[in-house]
Amino acid sequence: MRTLFSGLAAFALLASQVAQAQGSGTADPAQWVNPLIGTDSKPDLSNGNTYPAIARPWGMNFWMPQTGKMGDGWAYQYSADKIRGFKQTHQPSPWMNDYGQFALMPITGKPVFDEDRRASWFSHKAEVAEPNYYRVYLADHDVTAELAPTERAATFRFTFPKTDSAYVVLDAFDKGSQVQVLPQQRRIVGYTTRNSGGVPKNFKNYFILEFDHDFASTTLYQDKSPATGGTLTVTANHAGAIVGFKTRKGERVNVRVASSFISPEQAALNLQELGTKDLESVRQQGRAAWNAVLGRIDVAGGTPDQQRTFYSCLYRTLLFPRKLYELDASGKVMHYSPFNGQVLPGYMYTDTGFWDTFRALFPFLNLMYPEVNTEIQQGLANDYKESGWLPEWGSPGLRNVMVGNNSASVVADAYLKGIRGQDMTVLYEALVHGANNAGPLEAVGRRCWPRAPVPRRARSCPAREYP
Repeated sequence: MRTLFSGLAAFALLASQVAQAQGSGTADPAQWVNPLIGTDSKPDLSNGNTYPAIARPWGMNFWMPQTGKMGDGWAYQYSADKIRGFKQTHQPSPWMNDYGQFALMPITGKPVFDEDRRASWFSHKAEVAEPNYYRVYLADHDVTAELAPTERAATFRFTFPKTDSAYVVLDAFDKGSQVQVLPQQRRIVGYTTRNSGGVPKNFKNYFILEFDHDFASTTLYQDKSPATGGTLTVTANHAGAIVGFKTRKGERVNVRVASSFISPEQAALNLQELGTKDLESVRQQGRAAWNAVLGRIDVAGGTPDQQRTFYSCLYRTLLFPRKLYELDASGKVMHYSPFNGQVLPGYMYTDTGFWDTFRALFPFLNLMYPEVNTEIQQGLANDYKESGWLPEWGSPGLRNVMVGNNSASVVADAYLKGIRGQDMTVLYEALVHGANNAGPLEAVGRRCWPRAPVPRRARSCPAREYP
């Protein structure tokens, strides 16, 4: 056993040194990534089940073109021919679905809020998808839409035709949302509470949109109907807004967007990630960020298709678990706790199920991206301190799916491979606690432990003890 541990330690040291090195043979591995791979899927045929995540590595927010209806886990399907909007998403899988989502959509003609009526036909021939950039031509509106993200913000560029009826729709989605239009500041602010579970009662994703054009018109929507009385704030089950512009042919309307799970003020602070950079600069910085992580692995030989497959899979590997932490005005790491609803110091990552990832993903992170898994391990300690348990499936908080205590492997493997900086006293306590208690979620497989097994849907535990 001692020899085994010594071998693991030596291998971890070598892997750590490799991880710190720059990839030398592939200067631009991001060129091989195709975010559309795996999107030709549907619920009744489980193949792929991905969406084009336009993001930074492990970014807090992803963006995607939305072809599915609001709330549909299969939000982008390659077979679809209409786009309903461009959605900020935190969805780890179609079965877990999404939380904290809202969408933008540029349109022309009549100001239409309904997601089906505002949708536009598009062709994959006029679609460009990169890990850090997306562009598509919306034929029904004669608009080219582009976006490039940072970790917590994004910049959009909408190129309109000559018209006095150019609009941008902000859809804050249903199940509780608020929208406020600030014409003098060229801003739209608000929040969405839409989620699929695993959140406290005070959960909100606060957003801010900042335009570079004055608004020619503003209309707020309350449950799909225009709000009356000239109000500039709507709180409803389903809130939204449409702002209008008069544009010349080829005129670009730029929108800077950010969000926060902490507060409206923090959302405005997160907007500063964009600085004064234009879309091309944000795009190039995103490309550099992806190349920095993808370039840690050089592959030689193989066909172009094999290179594309490899780096497209590596891109998927480096999306989750996502950062759930933010930086305050002094640069201090903070997070909104999806367990108790408080704003607390320290790292937090989420949107991963250890049942699916403990065997390969986390050992891989330990070897190739140890500095990232150091933050993840610190976040796991915070998970335990705030919820009383390690999350076997977190999205963003504890979710009642999958069995076992696979978190034990994630913690132990990191330590054995040399990851340090985490509070191992807390994490060891968490492992012992998880191994010796049933836990709050029946999916773990220990409901009524140490009593006899009980059918999952039973309302009470049997009195018989194990022999």
